[in-house]
Amino acid sequence: MSRRSAVQGVAPSVSVVIPVRDDAAALDRCLRLLALQTMTPSEVVVVDNASSDDSAAVAAAHGAHVVTEHRVGIPSAAAAGYDRATGEIVVRCDADTRPGPRWLSQLVGPLVRDPRLDAVSGLGSFYDLPHGLRTAAAVAYLGAYYGLTHLALGHTALWGSNMAFRRQTWLDIRADVHRHADVHDDMDLAFVVGPTRRIRLVRVAVGVSARSLSGRAQRRRRMQRARTTLRLNWTVLPPWLRWRDRYHPRAAQIRSWVTRNPVR
Repeated sequence: MSRRSAVQGVAPSVSVVIPVRDDAAALDRCLRLLALQTMTPSEVVVVDNASSDDSAAVAAAHGAHVVTEHRVGIPSAAAAGYDRATGEIVVRCDADTRPGPRWLSQLVGPLVRDPRLDAVSGLGSFYDLPHGLRTAAAVAYLGAYYGLTHLALGHTALWGSNMAFRRQTWLDIRADVHRHADVHDDMDLAFVVGPTRRIRLVRVAVGVSARSLSGRAQRRRRMQRARTTLRLNWTVLPPWLRWRDRYHPRAAQIRSWVTRNPVR
């Protein structure tokens, strides 16, 4: 939404973007929970990423806008959804995300109240682990994720299962994301959003599946994606310069101006 409408307290339009590939049952559950939100989204955009099941039909049955992205990969699918979104605020979750009824209003709230914020990112728990492990495992996983990526980024990270950002921010940076590389799309987006824009970690939680962390092969793939994400983005701006720009924005502005206007 516009910075002006945030200050005036006008309710923003909100787009929820959900990339999906062969996950119809989880998507159906997620869309049912979205229909129970105390804040009704302006639209739900489901990106069908070359599914072989009826994910697209499930999305259409719930009234979602279905976007087809044939290039397999969450970075491509998520970016296609953000491109299609029309809301002033874009909210991202996954097909296996299980939000509570106040999730949307709580996640969007900080962006409404603070026009200086560009994005927010939330928390979660693993609903398919034994009760005694759900919260502890999530704290360990997300604690490590947010802590380590903060060091790499120079600022707060984004987590794709539970995050929101201004559409204008996306329009400003969309050409710089690595939508056709095997990266962690949420971490990559956080790299491109920062370090001079503002991302805040908020205490808004959702349920998520732990299946993405199970299996040695899956963990190897995630580690390789993390290395690729770091390599691509640190080539553009290494971490020591990101930290400098985070706390010395004037230096970043000068560097940006010189890059755009080289001395000839």
